[in-house]
Amino acid sequence: MTEPLLELRELRVGYGKVEAVHGVSLRVERGTIVTVIGPNGAGKTTLLGAVMGLLPCSGSVHYLGQNIADWPVDARVAAGLCLVPERRELFGELSVEDNLRLGAFQRVRRGERGADRDLADVYARFPRLKERRTQYAATLSGGERQMLALGRALMAKPTLLLLDEPSLGLAPLIVRDILRIVAELRDTGVSILLVEQNARAALQIADEGYVLETGEFSLSGRSSELAGNPRVIESYLGLGGA
Repeated sequence: MTEPLLELRELRVGYGKVEAVHGVSLRVERGTIVTVIGPNGAGKTTLLGAVMGLLPCSGSVHYLGQNIADWPVDARVAAGLCLVPERRELFGELSVEDNLRLGAFQRVRRGERGADRDLADVYARFPRLKERRTQYAATLSGGERQMLALGRALMAKPTLLLLDEPSLGLAPLIVRDILRIVAELRDTGVSILLVEQNARAALQIADEGYVLETGEFSLSGRSSELAGNPRVIESYLGLGGA
């Protein structure tokens, strides 16, 4: 078995004395989408925060063959980890293009070239952003803001993209477009750890899935198998009476 891109081993994450994630283990292979589904408050966002280094944890976080559990956030970003948070956290008073260029800030500071080419690639992937490039980010619709958050993440040239509820608050047609783009990113070589409440949409595009309930994984496996699991169908896919 090849070494995974990301492997969590017995990861525990808490807020003060309250433990929110209880000794979970997870693997993300290169070139795959792995989704974590589950109800509100299950610990999904907490899990991503620990992987990104935003929350203290115990256990191990192996990335690219190294235990990065003690690495600061900036070192993880430099190594190719990138988080698109649930609230997008855009700079509302900056233009769309300025927000995108900020995504490449670390790369430019290290002297890397290619930011202009990558900006053109983002505009090709998100034509709406090119149309809105001079607008303030605060004036965008919800779907456009999610596109901008994804585009900004891509400007960092991530190896592993962490997505926290990218469908949150979006209309069904927009959700379909956003998740189609996420699936296309996998085809370009970006690996993705996707946290979603929209279990149906997440399982449709993911390769592997985990069900997180009250801080523990209750089920895991191929996404196609989870989508056919009676417990998942009844609890998360809304087909219990079918």
